[in-house]
Order: sequence, then structure tokens, then C-alpha cells
Amino acid sequence: MTLQIVLMSIIAYFLGSLSGAMIISRIMRLPNPSEHGSHNPGATNILRLNGKLPAIFVLIFDMLKGTIPVYISYRLGITPFFLGIIGIFACLGHIFPCFFHFHGGKGVATALGMMAPIGFDFTACFILTWLFTLLITGYSSVASIVGFLMASFYVWLFKPELTLPVAMLSCLIIIRHNSNITRLLKGEEMKSYDRSKNKK
Repeated sequence: MTLQIVLMSIIAYFLGSLSGAMIISRIMRLPNPSEHGSHNPGATNILRLNGKLPAIFVLIFDMLKGTIPVYISYRLGITPFFLGIIGIFACLGHIFPCFFHFHGGKGVATALGMMAPIGFDFTACFILTWLFTLLITGYSSVASIVGFLMASFYVWLFKPELTLPVAMLSCLIIIRHNSNITRLLKGEEMKSYDRSKNKK
């Protein structure tokens, strides 16, 4: 079992290192997201730069990086706590991808993908929290921060054995949003959703 956990953690990291934003951009001949917009190779920056379709492709790609290793580990009979740890390795791959000079995204989509196969109930709570916060504030960064601040509580309600790894993951992703927090405090953060425009 220990060997399986180590092997799946390594696989999860390498899968996570496959940057959806970079790969999709190259396939579709789009601008390099690490050099344009917010310079973050993630779905939100792709949405701002290139529109909905490429962003959807990137979102699905990045979610699957978290879902696949965790689901395989679940089928191998690995315990819930270590499923969470394996999911963290997938997110670490996304944040620090060895294939792209260790410059990655925030890890939100990969974390969502990793949570889905081990708990649809708290995953649904997370998604609803993220969407509600996005609709109210217009900032995907704020939605992610609030979502992951609440994630440990949701997990504790439904799958308490996963509280520690999800709390660790939440801390990692919130720390990765430090630049967003700085821009928010300065009033320089770009909105991902503007309610006033949708009302026109």
C-alpha cells in the first residue's frame, strides 16, 4: 500500500505538471498566457484573453489532472486521507509544473477535480459558494479564496477524515493568491464577471 501511495503521488505530480493553459494555447495557436493578461496560466486568464471556448477546454483539462489520479487511487483501495494527499500532489504539479519551468497556475480547477471523486456533496457546496461569491463580487480570485476558506468546514461536515489534507490544500491555494490579494487591496484586480454589463 505504501508503494502504491508513493507511486500515485508521483504520477499525480507529473499529471498536474501538464499545463492545460499552455497546451491548449499551443494547439489552438493562441498567445502564451504566461506572457499576456495576468500572466497566470489558468482558465481565468485564458477566458480574458481568448474567450469562453478555450477557457472551457483548459478548465476541463485542469480538472481532469486532479480527478484521474485520485479516482485511480480510489479504485486501488487507497484510504481517504491519502487520496487527499495524492490530490495535493496533483495540485503541486499544477502550481509548480516541472514541464513548464515550475511556473504554473493557482491550482483551483485541479483542486476541484481532485475533490469531485471523493465527495460530490462537499464539492457541490464548494461550487455553490464559488459561484455565489463570483456573482456578488465579480472577482474569480475572491470566489476562490472564499471557497477554499469554507472548504475545510464543508469537508468536516461530510467527510471528516479528509479535513486535514483539504485544509493543507486550502492553505496552499490561498497563499498562491497572495498577488491577487495585494491587487484587491490596491483596487487593481481585474474582474471576471461584471453584473452591470450583464444588465445592459
